[in-house]
Amino acid sequence: MKQLECRNVCVNYENTEAVKDVSFSVEEGDYICIVGENGSGKSTLLKAILGLEPIKFGKIKFGENVSKKDIGYLPQQSIIQKDFPASIWEVVLSGCLNNKGIHPFYSKKEKQKAEENINKLGLNDIKYKSYQELSGGQRQRVLLARALCATKKILLLDEPIAGLDPKVTKEMYKIIKKINQEGITIIMVSHDIRFALKNANKILHIRTKKEFFGLTEDYVKSDIGKTFIGGGEDA
Repeated sequence: MKQLECRNVCVNYENTEAVKDVSFSVEEGDYICIVGENGSGKSTLLKAILGLEPIKFGKIKFGENVSKKDIGYLPQQSIIQKDFPASIWEVVLSGCLNNKGIHPFYSKKEKQKAEENINKLGLNDIKYKSYQELSGGQRQRVLLARALCATKKILLLDEPIAGLDPKVTKEMYKIIKKINQEGITIIMVSHDIRFALKNANKILHIRTKKEFFGLTEDYVKSDIGKTFIGGGEDA
């Protein structure tokens, strides 16, 4: 079942055309990695899907029973996120705000969902610890748990393992793969081409324009795939 379709999407960022004429579609259960050189429009495309960046031209269409409220989002880490003055429990629970509407208090169901995602990410023993005291890997797990509270269908991840050490990176990859196997569609910006080829079922390669979109096995055989895998900056 198709969950999302982008048709000829163009997006400006800081008065520059960051995304130009990009088209692709997302099926339920997909694991799509968006790859390409730095500055090629990958993060801007994610923000356009979320409505955080206005599109200049084209169309972003959601499938039946899918809306922006059904999308969880893990952005790139920032200084603001690192200094967030709250406990792990409070940060994760805040992910439920996406679907609360006008209700001022968290429901029992929302609190239960936060507990489930805290357990899923292995954070239960430290859930009342201050977010400011956490390591980089722990912060990313907290933010991933928060993003899961915001969705039942699609998860957008923007370089979720950037800056993490190899051990933590491996753990995060396993967690993301498991989330996908449990039924959540993954769309992830990644600079780790080896990881993308190992885990994603589809690759979207952009360089402002779409260079390739299709099955991972077909990307490996394509000219752009061979070039990027063999000599790209992220290979």
